[in-house]
Amino acid sequence: MKTRKTKLKPRKKSFTIPDCKHFTGYKPCFPDTQCYKECVDNVPIGKRILIIALDAMGAVLQTTTMLRALKREFPQSHISWITLKNSYRLLDNNPYLDAVYVWEPESWLVLQKMEFDLVLSADKSKHACAFATTLDVKEILGFGINNNGVIVPLNKEAEYNYLLGLDDHLKFRVNQKYGTQILQETMKLKWQRDEYVLNLTDEEKSFCEKYKKEMGLANGGLVVGFNSGCSNLYPNKKMTIEQHENLINRLSEIEGIKLVLVGGPEDTERNAEIARRVGKKVISTPTTEGVRRGLCYENICDVIITGDSFGMHAAIALKKYVIAWFGLSCWTEIDLYERGVKLIPEGLECAPCWKKVCPYNLECIRMIDLNRIVEEVKRYRHVAKVQNKMV
Repeated sequence: MKTRKTKLKPRKKSFTIPDCKHFTGYKPCFPDTQCYKECVDNVPIGKRILIIALDAMGAVLQTTTMLRALKREFPQSHISWITLKNSYRLLDNNPYLDAVYVWEPESWLVLQKMEFDLVLSADKSKHACAFATTLDVKEILGFGINNNGVIVPLNKEAEYNYLLGLDDHLKFRVNQKYGTQILQETMKLKWQRDEYVLNLTDEEKSFCEKYKKEMGLANGGLVVGFNSGCSNLYPNKKMTIEQHENLINRLSEIEGIKLVLVGGPEDTERNAEIARRVGKKVISTPTTEGVRRGLCYENICDVIITGDSFGMHAAIALKKYVIAWFGLSCWTEIDLYERGVKLIPEGLECAPCWKKVCPYNLECIRMIDLNRIVEEVKRYRHVAKVQNKMV
């Protein structure tokens, strides 16, 4: 049900409101200009597009793969995005976005007053779907909510994505498409296996270089990062502390390899315990300095060893070599772009399952091939040396 919109009565104006991305109506776009009289750098708004992608931070990063496709389809366009507070910084310095809104009442008021040509509703969550149906828009693609409060697909192309959430056999056994492909096809976009869009700022790049020098990581060798945790929503995506200890002890014996721990606030205690057990064999990076600094600490690594988590998606977006293990989640939906390997629990009938509680003593985690991880790090180190990627 749409909100009632107050229409401004037409009146004769003594000036023109520019159809330009720069113009806000609040202050001059450029110093000492009168753009309401003459626009000095006109960038037409074109197709007005809003992306609604709120949930899981990794999913937000995956959704950035739509941006290049959108610009191919609508070269002249103004793209806005609304997301949760914990995710909006992931969209900093993104060249394809014109505006980013944090999910809060002030943003709802602004967006509900605006008019859009196209809204892409990516999340299958009631609050996101309900919000999408309140907007003044010519076309909505993705997911909405019906009069019974039920999430529904809004276009034919969204039906396959919708059914994946309802049919475990289709999702776990039949589907072979990447999640990025499924999402773009949902939004009637032509999929071309576009990469994630995540750009560090110049300040962040400088911070990475400075930190590497301070920690002795800039004088050659392969920097291997352990993303040890995951969100609290699915805690069983984590390797055990003992498995991390085993890997760190073994990898630390290989010449030319340096090890670091990375993670977010939820991983603070876990990383501290791992570091306590292995001592100076690993550098434990800060976990409470915010998401952008967290991205910087991942960026200092050449290789990231990780479960299916936000840290994995960040590593993919930063174009790191990723060694990812899977258990409860769907490995077929993850695209590593030929920069990594997936460790899959072969022959385990219960995986994937997406269960929050495991009735089988986390067999998929106990099956993680630690020998394969060690050998893969060695192999990548050799390839990197041959390709002169290492000093």
